[in-house]
Amino acid sequence: MDTLTKLRSGKLQGIKRLDLSCGLTEFPEEIFQLADTLEILNLSGNALSSLPNDLPRLHKLRVIFCSDNQFTEVPEVLGRCPNLSMVGFKANQINTFTAFAIPPKLRWLILTDNQLESVPKELGRCTELQKLMLAGNRLQHLPDEFAACTKLELLRISANRFESLPEWLLKLPRLAWLAYAGNPYSDAHEHAITEMSDIPCINWHELELQQQLGEGASGVIHQAVWRRFGEVQAVAVKLFKGALTSDGLPRSEKAASLAAGLHRSLVGASGKIIEHPQGSKGLVMPLVEAGYSILAGPPSLESCTRDVYAPQRRFTFKELLRLTHGVADAVAHLHQRGILHGDLYAHNILCNEHGDALLGDFGAATFLPEESGALQRIEVRAFGCLLEELLERCEPAETEALWSLYRRCVHPDVATRPLFAEIVSELDGMTHAS
Repeated sequence: MDTLTKLRSGKLQGIKRLDLSCGLTEFPEEIFQLADTLEILNLSGNALSSLPNDLPRLHKLRVIFCSDNQFTEVPEVLGRCPNLSMVGFKANQINTFTAFAIPPKLRWLILTDNQLESVPKELGRCTELQKLMLAGNRLQHLPDEFAACTKLELLRISANRFESLPEWLLKLPRLAWLAYAGNPYSDAHEHAITEMSDIPCINWHELELQQQLGEGASGVIHQAVWRRFGEVQAVAVKLFKGALTSDGLPRSEKAASLAAGLHRSLVGASGKIIEHPQGSKGLVMPLVEAGYSILAGPPSLESCTRDVYAPQRRFTFKELLRLTHGVADAVAHLHQRGILHGDLYAHNILCNEHGDALLGDFGAATFLPEESGALQRIEVRAFGCLLEELLERCEPAETEALWSLYRRCVHPDVATRPLFAEIVSELDGMTHAS
């Protein structure tokens, strides 16, 4: 029996989450029967263009997803939902967003891949706002009132029309994860990298795809065999889907991956694929050795901006020091090459039992301007958040110096934070001392 039939027959009484994706053109009235328990409502992948005016009857509703529908405006009824904290309307045709649509407890807003040319200044009153995802719209600026969003930690404004970044953005005390590629502000740097003649080109016909290793928002990764000059090499191949992701454009990810170069703690790219029969874009990457696994899972609806670790995950001091040193050195390398990673998270880090780390996923990466100290220090806070998560899972002995470094990395005065070169130097000293 499908979910809609169960709903209409009253068999879903008492549930806290409801997922309905079945070509809906109207909001099913039967959902209101769940008003006393329903907290998460997912209506993505339908043909809806409006929500009922009495939606606040769902008085326990915390999360609503309406992505991949036909909305042209953010429904104003959302602003009257007292407990709504997460709103997702990705991939609609939204061109209107008024202050009346802002829920009072808004914490996480996703309006990726729409047609917005502006957002209401009243978002600056959202004192609980932590994640704001606006990639793939038509925005040229953000209201100065957003400077009051002092809890904002993640901002995605890639693939818009920004000629510059607002000065207040560089001073937000908790901003840690920023993506702004695919705007005029960064396109010149990206284009220059893409056109570099010394980037290795790898003919598609030299590659033989094998089993799929993984799939993300921007593409699919396969293990492959690369045959050239009579030699055979095991590699990984990423073929891009070409669609906008919540972080930005695949072309920006490709350019950053190629510009990153090689580093022992990076999952870099060996070259770009040419002569694909369907014209698909792709990268050839070194195959990660066996024994590496993802450090943590991505944030949950509850944790919002913080990764989710396995309950039993623990680190020795030596392992933690080796891991953080590898990551910091990799990010220092990226910054030196003019790249902001933009998504420095445990779920983008592979590690082995010895603490060797590999930082990957350039989906949110952006090219830095010449004067980039403030932008680099935003990423320093992301490293501080990672350091805190690891320290919380480490035996307390010998960790005070790392806790001190953490506090400097997350200092609310952005200008006082150390740059990664200094962080690496400090970790070098701790490594030699241990």
